[in-house]
Amino acid sequence: MLFESLHQSINTSNSLQRSMCPCKISTSASSSFIIEAIIFPKVTDKRGIFHIGNSVDYEKKAELYRQKTGAYIELDSNPLWSVFDKVILLLNDLRSKKYILSWQLGKMMPKRETVQLAYLYFIPKPHKAGTPSRPIVSSMSMPTTGISKFLDKLIRPIFDKHARSTTIIDRVDLIHRLEAYTTNGYLKPKTYLCTFGITDLYTMLPQEESLDILIEFLLQYGYQKIQNIPIDIIRKLALIVIKENVFVYEKKFYRQVIGGA
Repeated sequence: MLFESLHQSINTSNSLQRSMCPCKISTSASSSFIIEAIIFPKVTDKRGIFHIGNSVDYEKKAELYRQKTGAYIELDSNPLWSVFDKVILLLNDLRSKKYILSWQLGKMMPKRETVQLAYLYFIPKPHKAGTPSRPIVSSMSMPTTGISKFLDKLIRPIFDKHARSTTIIDRVDLIHRLEAYTTNGYLKPKTYLCTFGITDLYTMLPQEESLDILIEFLLQYGYQKIQNIPIDIIRKLALIVIKENVFVYEKKFYRQVIGGA
């Protein structure tokens, strides 16, 4: 889901920086021979696994990723308060026109004293050839976070209801599906099982088209409103979440223009 909250367990940029603090490892076969390397201990995208790698190689892969995907554009200044103002303006406008209720407004309204700019970091994928990096935007305190969480709770139950039969959640779910597949007599000697991967999925999805697909999905199952919110208003709320995906990386500001995570 595009609007799933992608907020990480790291609460502040300081804690992230501490987790990325370079370490010096010295080994000596004799008192006159010392090897010293700068390394980064990194959490990987596989639970419970750490990857030790060269910091220079890490930064090169991050830069190559940005160049390859073209998903991010650099901004001239900190965009936090511009995004904050846009969110406030949109929500107040929707409330004044009675498209959303007071309690819904409260769920989505950001607080000036708690908002923070998101930040980007990369985690290695050691199970893939060449150990590529995966981008993570930590946006726990962005002005759009309340809208993102609200939309997730609004849309996810609908998606689960209508797409559950064709959705595999994880490996355990896959095993259960295969067991049912076998029990129902669908597993034949000529049955082929295959796997495939999509490279850079979350930075290749067109933003406007993704929202069009969301609306088509809702209309297909007869939803004109969800909790009395018209689906065109849901699209507006989703649009600001996707379009205002801004963050800091290496002391520079960026906006994501392709994809949603």
